This record gives sequence, structure tokens and C-alpha cells, in this order.
Amino acid sequence: MADKHLVRFEPVGIDIEVREDQTILRAAFEQGVMLMHGCKEGQCSACKSFVLDGEDIELDRYSTFALPDFEKEEGFTLLCRAHAYEDLTIELLNYDEEIIRSGLPIQDAKAEVVSIDAVTHDMRHVVLRLTEPTEVKFFPGQYMDIAIPGSEATRSFSMANISSRADGRLEFIIKCYPDGAFSTFLDGQLEAGDTLELTGPYGVFTLRESSDNDLLFIGGGAGMAPILSLLRALADRKLDRTATFYYGARTRKDLCFTDELAALEKSLPGFRYIPALSASEDEDWEGEVGFITDIVKASGTDFAKTDVYVCGPPPMVEAALDMLPGLGVAEKHIYYDKFTTTGDNASD
Repeated sequence: MADKHLVRFEPVGIDIEVREDQTILRAAFEQGVMLMHGCKEGQCSACKSFVLDGEDIELDRYSTFALPDFEKEEGFTLLCRAHAYEDLTIELLNYDEEIIRSGLPIQDAKAEVVSIDAVTHDMRHVVLRLTEPTEVKFFPGQYMDIAIPGSEATRSFSMANISSRADGRLEFIIKCYPDGAFSTFLDGQLEAGDTLELTGPYGVFTLRESSDNDLLFIGGGAGMAPILSLLRALADRKLDRTATFYYGARTRKDLCFTDELAALEKSLPGFRYIPALSASEDEDWEGEVGFITDIVKASGTDFAKTDVYVCGPPPMVEAALDMLPGLGVAEKHIYYDKFTTTGDNASD
């Protein structure tokens, strides 16, 4: 059994025990402490923190883009790579007190594939049924790591449903990339009845229910999954908050779940779904045309009292993050998931 050490997080005053053979981030997850994170592989710097007390730390392999050498020498560390070999006090640089104390412990699970359906030419709606255990608790907007059989690799995918309580099911909307490790497996080998191994839940892309601000969702590609989960949660809980979902796609064939979103417009007071096509030559298309961030900017809406959720490909997310402050959105009210590909060493 590996030795354990006490790690204290400031300024939130939370203590956890960390085994030497696990990273600090992993230990926090296992104890239901939901720290800010991204790739979990030392690539993105979302979990970068500062060591206030203690020196005996070792880091697994990481990118110096996420943690330059001079920052490491100053005392910064990456919690997803850091192993503690003595008691530590760590200052969190990026945290959300509403989320950090409401985390759910991650767990390992097995699930059977129920169905795989193409919802666009390059996105699949994958439904799994949990078998061991038969339920995994998660918050709408969170994700699971799914292991690729026959390898040590995992890929991260957001759930599109809101709970596995009733039937043990988990729904995913997965984009297929050429030569992607999971994409090749998904389209070439995975079949109904197969078993997959999962770990989770992860993620802080969840609804801040203490807020009564309006809601703005900006999505693209498989960013449909967590946003659809959040919208389904709004409908299920009958939350009366004005919400708008801007979804960007290249052409009409890249749109999905349009019938359900139209139904949500009728059942959710104050909800609007606004799709936009960036490369449409469809003369019958009567909706918005252009990049989705440009459409949001051109709307002329005052977003000063708005919680914004952004999820999709990195260029879209980066464009949105650059644009939103100019529209009056406070940085603390912007929540985002940046989906990356296999080549980025993160999620599909």
C-alpha cells in the first residue's frame, strides 16, 4: 500500500488524503472534490496551481506549454501530473466554490452497448446501459472517460442525458475524426452487445442553479451533447430561466436533434434555438448564415446579466471567449468545454 499524505487546498480550506501512486487531481476526484481541470494529461494548464507549503512533489510527463520551466521553479504545479511525497498546502488559482464542494466521487464502471446511430454524416448517437454498477450519479453537462479496448488509451465524452437512475443508460453524441483512435474503433469494430469500461463523472460544465441570470449556450459539433443535457435538465426540473442556444454547423447535413430542440422551444418558456450554417449553399435555408460567434455578436442582445456556456471545437471556443467580454459578459459567468481531437492528446 502506497504511503498517504495530507494535501490542503486554499483559499477554500479543503483537505484530502493523497496516495503517492496517484496524482493530486485523481485523489480529489475520488473524494468528491471537483477541482477545475481540462485534459487531465498535462497539456492544457486548467489545473495549474501554486504550492504554498511543501517541496517533495514529482510530476508525470507534461507539456512545458502548460507549465513552463520558470513557472515550475517559482512554485507552480499541474495537479493532474503532481504526486505528493509529503504533506502540502496548495493555492488553487482557478476554482468555483459552488462546484468544488458539490462534486461526486468518480467510479469505474462497465456498460453494454445498446445502439449506435448516425445522427449526421460524421456524428454518432451512442447509447450504453450500465451493468457494473447499474447506476452512476452525475450532473448534467459532465463527461466520462471511455477506455479503448486493447489499448491503454481513453477518450472523454460528455453525456447527453440527465441521469442513469431510471434505466441505467448513458447517451453520448460522438464526432468521428479521420484516423481517430476511438473514431476508427467506433465506426469499424464497436457493435451492440459489446462491453466498454468507463470512469467518471468528470467536468465542471454544469448548471449553476444558484444563479437566476439568463442563459446563453453556444455550441458546435459534439458540443451538442453536454448542452442538450443541460437543456433537458432545465425542462425536467421546470426551471424558468430565459435561455438561447446558438449552434454552429457547416451545412444542413451537420445539424442534429432538430426535432427535439423544436419541441423544447414549445415546452420551455423563454427558450430559443438558433442554428447557423457557415458554408451553406442551400437556397431553401431560411436560418442564419455565418460563423456562430458572428451571429451571436450581431444579435444586439445585452448579455450583461447572462451565464454563458460554450462547448465545441477549439477555434469556436477561442473565438467565443475573445468575443464575450465585449458583449458585457463577466468572465466569472463564462463556462466552457473545449473539445479537442486525438492529435491534441485530449478528448475526441
